[in-house]
Amino acid sequence: MRYLDAVYALLVATAVAALLTPLAGRLARKVGAIAYPSERGLAREPTPELGGLAILAAVIVAALIWLPDTIHLRLAPGYRPGTAGVVHTWVVIAGAVLIALIGAIDDIVELKPLVKLVGQIAAAIVAALGGALIKGVELPFLGYLAFPDGGKELTVLWLVVLMNVVNFSDGVDGLAAGVCAIDGAAFAVIAFSVEGGRSAAAVMAAITAGAALGFLVHNRYPAKIFMGDTGSNLLGYLLGVVAIVGSLKTNAALALAVPLLVLAVPFMDTGFVVAKRLKYGHMPWRADMEHFHHRMARIGFSQRKTVAYLYAWTLMLAGLALALRFVPYRDHGHYNPGWSVVMAMILLVAVIASVYLVYVLEIFKFKLLKAIQLRKVDPDTSEHDIVAAVQRDMETGEFDAITPPGPGPGP
Repeated sequence: MRYLDAVYALLVATAVAALLTPLAGRLARKVGAIAYPSERGLAREPTPELGGLAILAAVIVAALIWLPDTIHLRLAPGYRPGTAGVVHTWVVIAGAVLIALIGAIDDIVELKPLVKLVGQIAAAIVAALGGALIKGVELPFLGYLAFPDGGKELTVLWLVVLMNVVNFSDGVDGLAAGVCAIDGAAFAVIAFSVEGGRSAAAVMAAITAGAALGFLVHNRYPAKIFMGDTGSNLLGYLLGVVAIVGSLKTNAALALAVPLLVLAVPFMDTGFVVAKRLKYGHMPWRADMEHFHHRMARIGFSQRKTVAYLYAWTLMLAGLALALRFVPYRDHGHYNPGWSVVMAMILLVAVIASVYLVYVLEIFKFKLLKAIQLRKVDPDTSEHDIVAAVQRDMETGEFDAITPPGPGPGP
């Protein structure tokens, strides 16, 4: 396949998703798949879900045109015998249809968590049967690590985790769709670099990015429709498959680092939230207001600003993954001193920016707003009292409403 095939596939998937999303919204209203305003939800007014059906249709249409029935993963420099394989495209697409169907049922009638988990496992098994398997990875300093039983169990675990990670991150208008579009595009570039200009894996990644982008036309703030579990589970499944066939199949040392970096923002968001839920004895799937977008809203960020920051963070980490692939800091096991310094500087910038976004920005801005709030009540509130109040709120997760200062009332 030529590089332009990925571009055409992305554009067609974008167009199909953009055209069909309003129809999915009409269907959602007819079957009652409506999100109503709630404390933790996105909706400010009744909003249709099932946007994931348009994403699925876009993927199928583009796949019919540009993807072969089987994707032969070619041996590239650094591969070991037996690590390449064949991915049966339409078996993988069948898994996508299955998880979208389960998500659609959940959007309509709200399935129990265990039922959804069983559905996710079933879809992941279908993908594994289709040849999307993580048979092993090359680890720095340790060499190649082959997984038992062809990596079937690890593959299923990876895909189920990805489905839930994207599902958990779908909390602000346009966030999940935009992040998945960025990640899909990054995987497409990396897959082309691994297998050359005829990579079907790269086209699959481009299709995923395009379908998410087309849906985003209607899902950006203020959203006219939500993707629902139909779309979030589907995009998580597709990104998981793309990561397997496009980068985890590579026996290079970056094989494991690339997907973890590209998907770092939703992974960290989910990791922090689940860790806090477990810390306070809550079930991991219990809804709360501790996601990055909730925390940014508490310190006064608008939805647009929250999404812009998280998009920028995703782009930065995807750029770091691309740098690991393209910066020639290592050649045949030997490190180039000059390029190694460049790579280290890129990594340092990414780490500093991530720490700033995750912790420093939240603490500093929350402290400023908390000071304004407390001093309105008591102008003599000390700095010590402000710091203590911020620490207490951050630790317990119990926040008083904080409104950023704005212009006073008009005449």
